Amino acid sequence: MTLRANQLSRLPEIEHDVLIIGGGINGAVAAAALAGRGSKVALIDKRDFAGFTSQHSSNLAWGGIKYMESYDFRLVRELCKSRNHLIENYPSVVQEIRFFATIRRGFRWHPLFLWMGAWLYWLIGSGFTRTPRLLSRSQIQREEPVVNADNALGGFEYSDAYLYDNDARFVWRFIRSAMDAGCVAANYVESLGSRRESGCWVTRAREVLSGREFEIRSRVLINAAGPFVDEHNKLSDQTTRHHHLYSKGIHLIVDRITPQRRVLAFFADDGRLFFVIPMGPKTCIGTTDTRVEDPISEVTPEDRKFVLDNINKCLKLQNPLTEADIIAERCGVRPLAIESSGENARDFLQLSRKHAVDVNETDRHMSIFGGKLTDCINVGDEICEFVQQLGVTIPEPTRKWYGEAPAEVKADYLRRAAEIDLDSYTPETSSEQLTQRLWRRYGAEAIQMVEAIRQDPRQAELLIDGTEYLRCEIRQAAEREMIVKLEDFLRRRSKISLVVRREDIRDAQGLKEACEILFGDQARAKFEEYFIGQPPVGVVMPETESEEALSESLNW
Repeated sequence: MTLRANQLSRLPEIEHDVLIIGGGINGAVAAAALAGRGSKVALIDKRDFAGFTSQHSSNLAWGGIKYMESYDFRLVRELCKSRNHLIENYPSVVQEIRFFATIRRGFRWHPLFLWMGAWLYWLIGSGFTRTPRLLSRSQIQREEPVVNADNALGGFEYSDAYLYDNDARFVWRFIRSAMDAGCVAANYVESLGSRRESGCWVTRAREVLSGREFEIRSRVLINAAGPFVDEHNKLSDQTTRHHHLYSKGIHLIVDRITPQRRVLAFFADDGRLFFVIPMGPKTCIGTTDTRVEDPISEVTPEDRKFVLDNINKCLKLQNPLTEADIIAERCGVRPLAIESSGENARDFLQLSRKHAVDVNETDRHMSIFGGKLTDCINVGDEICEFVQQLGVTIPEPTRKWYGEAPAEVKADYLRRAAEIDLDSYTPETSSEQLTQRLWRRYGAEAIQMVEAIRQDPRQAELLIDGTEYLRCEIRQAAEREMIVKLEDFLRRRSKISLVVRREDIRDAQGLKEACEILFGDQARAKFEEYFIGQPPVGVVMPETESEEALSESLNW
């Protein structure tokens, strides 16, 4: 029985302490916190884990420097503390990075004033990061020649943090942690609505692939459906103090713009911060901030033009970026939590990503609104407190549920890795880089992967050309990461589809073998589902590739 089949069979078997609906960052940390402290938890998502908003972030864990302009210093303080906490507890994954901000002439604030603000931001953040720097126009030109400093007045540099890999992989880390602690979790399971019955929640669920329906019983129900929280509350007859507004943000991924591992920050034409962010061998640029009425969104020609126009003004490139340079796109909505009265009058662009939890004590129901990756550990801790307030005993309420494996586990891993001559197996990358990469992605599970390489050197081979992923990583995904569709692996457990063009992925040597490892006798069907079916959101499909041409080119 596969891991997912086992999890599906367990969902209706028992009455859970808590059922969580939604496997984005809020649902993932709620599950990890509760399961890590001994509660009986179940989690379902109608898509893949992190399959919606949580896969479309800027990959930044930042303290919210932009909220200083609206004098939200308390929020900035809390976000800085959360950022620092993430860096301390996930040092391999969440790392400090410098933001190199250029200020053009005529901007509403002078660089000196912004530099002073950056010092205040540093102080609010307890001086945890490197100190800010004031930049002259000549320094900008010397240190980042790619920046168009012709109309620059100066700039400043400060620190925040970012996710070294990708946001969806970070969410998966919490899902896996929850499952290791006993949580029953399954992706592609849709909630059809929940009802109260004899003091218990009964949720009607549907397995999306087969259409099979079943019921899940729980003492507490947590709605962590991200942008769809309001929609699911209607299905469960819940009225809340908060609801969501939606802000669409897009990013474009292009070839690497600067060799420096730093974020280039500018102010776009509408005055908002605009970033050029490292993404492995590529660069992610954006973002937009467009109010929309529907959580289902897509990149429009106007969005692309806005991002490309702004980046071409900010950079001094040999050839301006065009749509032909776009490797992949990210498009998602930020669910902004607002109260039913009072906040609607606030400037939309000034609304923060703070989270809110509405609790219905009578029904033992919770709704999580808003939130961001930076604040995720606080969300997990808060959910545990609320569950206890609802009368559900948490066996180990003070147990730490987050963070990387202990130092002695990492030392054991490094010792085992050093005993193998990885350089001879993977000439494309150094042994040190490979060792760090496996630990960063898999933590303690990397020990088994090194042992697999020891027993079979072929497990250290790059299986898919143009990527960093080894054969043992594909096997790990097949056995431990609940891959249902090829998109789950290419887009969320890895970031392959974000940094490699669709046609290059399709033609990559070893992809078919990877599909066979992931899906067995369903390999061809899953391959064709991804490449011939409707392209997943964020996958740029060349206009010249018709379905017929694709069918002829696959040659399975």
